[in-house]
Order: sequence, then C-alpha cells, then structure tokens
Amino acid sequence: MHLIARIIVFLLIILLVEIYFFRRLKKSFNRILPYRHALKRNILIVWGILSIYPLFLIIVWIYSSINKTPVIFPQNSLFNYLILYPFWLTILIVVQCDLSFLILDFLKLVFLPLKKLKTKLLKFESAAVLLITAIFIVYVPINVVYNYNTTQVRTVNYFKKNLPEQLNNFRIAFISDIHADQFTDSKRLQKYVTEVNKLNPDLVLVGGDFISSSPEYIQTAAEYIGKIKSQYGIYSCVGDHDNWAYRNDYKRSLLAIENALNQQNIKMFDNRDEVLNINNAKIDIVFITNTYVEHINRSTLNELTADTAKYDLKILLTHQPHNNVVQRAANTGFDLLLAGHTHGGQITFLFPFTNLTPTMLETRYIRGNFHFGRMLMVVTRGLGMSLVPLRYNSKPEITIINIRKS
Repeated sequence: MHLIARIIVFLLIILLVEIYFFRRLKKSFNRILPYRHALKRNILIVWGILSIYPLFLIIVWIYSSINKTPVIFPQNSLFNYLILYPFWLTILIVVQCDLSFLILDFLKLVFLPLKKLKTKLLKFESAAVLLITAIFIVYVPINVVYNYNTTQVRTVNYFKKNLPEQLNNFRIAFISDIHADQFTDSKRLQKYVTEVNKLNPDLVLVGGDFISSSPEYIQTAAEYIGKIKSQYGIYSCVGDHDNWAYRNDYKRSLLAIENALNQQNIKMFDNRDEVLNINNAKIDIVFITNTYVEHINRSTLNELTADTAKYDLKILLTHQPHNNVVQRAANTGFDLLLAGHTHGGQITFLFPFTNLTPTMLETRYIRGNFHFGRMLMVVTRGLGMSLVPLRYNSKPEITIINIRKS
C-alpha cells in the first residue's frame, strides 16, 4: 500500500506541476502571439510525450503485481532516448520554470494594484514567462549533459594539533555512491577511477552504494573500484543500495557484494572498526551501518565509539548522515565524519538566495563541509544516480582530504 500511495502522490504532483506550467505558457502566448490553434496542438503533443513514461510505470507495476514478479525496466538506448530522458528532461524544465513563475506571481501581486500599469505589467509578465521558458529549454539539457560527463575534485584540508609526523600530509580519497548500472557504465567508471588515481591517495574510503539495484553490475563495480591504487587500502561502509541487488533478500545482496569486493581487496565493514598502523601512528576507522534497511541502535553505536582517545586520527564512516550518529561522533572526540547518500542533492533547482532539492526533505547535510567543534563532517556528492537517471546542478565529486599538522 505504501508503494501504491507513493506512486499516486508522485503522479498527482507531476500533473499539478504540468497544469500550472502549461496554463502560464498558454496565457503568455495568447497575450503576445496570435497562433492559438497551433499552440494548443503543440501543448497537447508535449503533454502526450510527458504521459508516456507515467503510463508505462503504471502498466509495469500492474503487470508485476498480477504476476508477482519483480518490476523490470527496459535497459536499452532506444527506450532511454525516446521515452526516459525526454520525460525527465521535460519535468526538470517544467519544475525549474514553475519556480521562476512563482516569483513572477509574487511580483504581480505587489505591482498589479497600480491599475495604470496593469496592461504593461501583464505584457511584461508574458514576455518574461516566454523568455524564462526559452532559457531553461536550453540550459537544463546542457547542464545535465555537463554533469554527466564531468567530475569535480574537491580538496579539503583538516588541521590537527599533536598530529604525528607520520600522518602529516596524509591524503585520503573519499568517494561514494558509485551506483554502477546502465547509466553509470564501464566507460564512466573507468574515467572516474582514472581521476582518483591521478590524486595519488594514501588511503581510499567509500561511503557505500556500489550498485543501484541489479546483481549484474556487482562484478563491474567491484572490478573498476578495485583498479584504484592506494598504499593503505580501500575500505567501505554499507550503503542502502548494497542491500538491494536481490530486492527482497538483503542478506544475499550484501553477501554477494562483500564477496565481489573481497576478491578485489576492497574491505566492506558492517558495524565494526579497523585500526591502520601507519609507521607506528594509529588511525581508527569506525564503520557505521546506517541505511534504510538497518538503522544502528544506540547500544551498538555507543560501543563502537566508546574508546577513541588512544588513536592519533579518528574517523567515522557512514552512508547516511543522521543526526544521532553526527552528535555521537562529535561528543566522543572523532576528527572526521565522512558520509555520502545525498548525491549532493542530485536534482537541485535554481532559486533566489538558495538552491532547492528534494533531498532537503530528508536531511540538511546535503553537500560540503560541516563543523562540530573540532570535528569536521564531509558529505560528498558521489558519482552515480538513483530514481532519476540524471544529475542537475550537482556535479559528481571526488573528495581529497589532506591531513595537516597545525
């Protein structure tokens, strides 16, 4: 029932967003251009294109429910370029335009009482609607393509007093949310791995989510991440999607991923810690499993974070940046807390004075650095995508953390 409710709510929201957009566009065209019949025909064509993918989702879900089989989506370029990408690109354009139209509506409420200017203001509003629409029709696809093909290297410096000389200038590459699937394929993974290796990290930490949802990409993810060169190894916590290779069998999914990673000398730890000896300096890494499938309980969290004083550098690695984990780490003397999960707000809409993303509904720790006393939390944007096969205003990221003696 929860899935049905979510699908219904999603479709209703999409419908309302579309109605608002097309009504504003139609009024603006009617005030400026006389081609009303052609406009109505073109709007119906666009609306028809927008309806193909939602109808497809409904049909697939009904078929899956009747036959009690997993929901299977086509994995071919023809479907993606003719149905999937046009739908999501158009939705992004519509939502981004709607947010701008809301600003125009506010300005109209302010200035329309000036009756002498009413006619001019309405024409100005119509011209603004058409201009905004034209700008985002160009900007959104360019931004999406750019974000798909570009990776940003973000450098973070962490300074600590009494840091042993062995750890001075120690370099940690932090990556997350690989999401190997048909969209993040071998070519994209190889490019990402090459960028990581250029940074010559001493240690690589991964925030989980090696795949999106299918077991066929487990080996692909493991093999490519296994190509990363790191003197002191590659370690990962458990991510949400690492439980979903076999959708209804979490243990089987996690075991399959752990085995594939082990073959590439990548260690994934589930609620435990690992101490690295770096020329007699000790780094303690605590791996916390905090996912939709398994939230860590208080007693386990307290146990894993209880004895950190004897280490030279203390790092907590978790997938989701939940408040309870953040506060516990800060209160028990951790130096770094590293998290992923958010994709940096994978879909982020432009808006005055701020950026809006659905991720805001889940957490305020969306991307970047957050300070809690002397503890630094880093939330990386990761590489891959989930739910929506696009990134908008959220460039993929490799975070390189330089440990420095202050």
